[in-house]
Amino acid sequence: MFPEIDWTRPWYDTVRPAFDSLPAGPFIDGFNANAARLGLVNVDGQPIRFVPQADLPEGVAYEAYIGATGCVPTRANLHDFFNGLVWQTFPRIKRELNALQAAQIAQAGVGKSRGPARDAATIFDENAALLVVRTDAAGHALVDDLRAHQWRSALFDKRTMFGRDAELWLFGHALMEKLVAPRKAITAHVRVVFACDDFFALDREGRRDWIDGAVSKTIAAEGLSTAGFTPLPVLGVPGWWPDQDEAFYLDHTVFRPKRPASTTEGGHHDR
Repeated sequence: MFPEIDWTRPWYDTVRPAFDSLPAGPFIDGFNANAARLGLVNVDGQPIRFVPQADLPEGVAYEAYIGATGCVPTRANLHDFFNGLVWQTFPRIKRELNALQAAQIAQAGVGKSRGPARDAATIFDENAALLVVRTDAAGHALVDDLRAHQWRSALFDKRTMFGRDAELWLFGHALMEKLVAPRKAITAHVRVVFACDDFFALDREGRRDWIDGAVSKTIAAEGLSTAGFTPLPVLGVPGWWPDQDEAFYLDHTVFRPKRPASTTEGGHHDR
């Protein structure tokens, strides 16, 4: 099943438990077995089921179809494979993103422009990572450095904070797909989540569940905006790539200085 994925890579830690839990056989069958076991539902309480892409009726938007039926059209490719694993890892966040997108489509239809809320939801779904940071002075200083693109300070000087006071959890399935062939320039749209000491005392499953609940509640209450993201070249996360000496972070073709209208490598698509 997709032997090109190197599951030893730290960026796949987020979805590896979902992968490890899949029963033998075709992955779409495994997805449905897990969806039933986990009780996955859409915002209207309909069970989530993974169905062949051909089941998506012509002219019906992908997100609208999930919102109306609970059925997730799934192709036999890496992109949709990772999407299914994220559904099994962060089901409440996925549900809120789908609800937001389906509501926007119902209101405005599918046009050349998504609108700001749907655009932010698409970026989140495809290319986001969640940076959970301890909510103390050091944690806020780390986030300030990242938002200011002070890469050496954030990722080299403060590298011992990662794993102890800060954790990056990948969310975007397009981001995961790109990292099958890792390149230094691959950049995530990061959403910062501050957490108290209790979070860092939880086991891995407890932390995943906390993130799923906290982020989904925030999306439901506040919606989404592209202003909520900050870029992060993911191979710069301490311990995620070899030879991360000081010079590694001084490569300005990747770790770019802050600019008024900076852009990041990302990606989203329509189906």
